[in-house]
Amino acid sequence: MTATIALIAAGGVLFACGTALLLARPLTRILLGAVLLGNGVNLLVLATSGPSGKAPLLASGTDPAAVSDPFPQAMALTAIVITLALTAFLLAVAYRSWQLTGSDDVQDDVEDIRVALRAEHEGTRAELRAVIRADRARQARAEDSEDLDDELWDNVLGADR
Repeated sequence: MTATIALIAAGGVLFACGTALLLARPLTRILLGAVLLGNGVNLLVLATSGPSGKAPLLASGTDPAAVSDPFPQAMALTAIVITLALTAFLLAVAYRSWQLTGSDDVQDDVEDIRVALRAEHEGTRAELRAVIRADRARQARAEDSEDLDDELWDNVLGADR
């Protein structure tokens, strides 16, 4: 029982360290995080699969309760293959990024920055629209108003009228 708790704790530590490394910017840390995460998952799957037993061959006279379950082992083997493929892919991406830019840092996406800034300034834009509409209404009510050039307001608001 103590060995199982130790394996679960080790798997949890590997999982936590892998997750922390995946959140970093350099691709080499992301690569190491994916490897640690994959190993942590394998350790957790095997540690939580139950006690070990005899080989899963049902010969005559074998008690089915004493036979180990092959499913967690198959899942661990599948996870190993997936982790290997992901590691190879991330290694190729990191090498290509280093070749092109001389750095393996993940850059910010320009579109993400644009969306964040637009959301940040949406309140300011709503206030500006309200001020401009009130100004237009005041100008329309004025008796001696001259024809004002609306191009200024079109430039301020853009296509968001």
